[in-house]
Amino acid sequence: MIFDRLENLRQYDIVSDKILEFLFNIDENTPNGRYEIDDNAYANIEEYNTKAPEICYFEAHQKYIDIQMLLKGEERLDCRSINGLTAKDEYNEERDIIFFNEQETASSVKLCDDYFALLLPHDAHRPQMNINNQSQTVKKVVVKVPIN
Repeated sequence: MIFDRLENLRQYDIVSDKILEFLFNIDENTPNGRYEIDDNAYANIEEYNTKAPEICYFEAHQKYIDIQMLLKGEERLDCRSINGLTAKDEYNEERDIIFFNEQETASSVKLCDDYFALLLPHDAHRPQMNINNQSQTVKKVVVKVPIN
């Protein structure tokens, strides 16, 4: 996982100019939905309430890299290597997602505006979690960048 300020996103070669343009031109007023960024990358913007950690599961993807960024609110995001994790369900190829049973975390960050998390296929991540046991409504963008 890479966790950094949005202003530094240009430093990462994996991020195209079109993705940068998209991310630098959205805010909490951008409507929810799916956005096609280019021929391969797309983004989903959604609003939801954060959850208690014990009901959130680690997940990973095989076809896409995630760039996750909050447009409104704060949430906790845990990350660890997929090595040694046991699958909760089979990999869902259509949704490009697999969930894992384990709850222990290796690292945790607070996602908030002006920061992003870049998650690679070997990064199991557990998003959408409360901070300080307080549920709140957040608005998040997740950019899906295909793995070449």
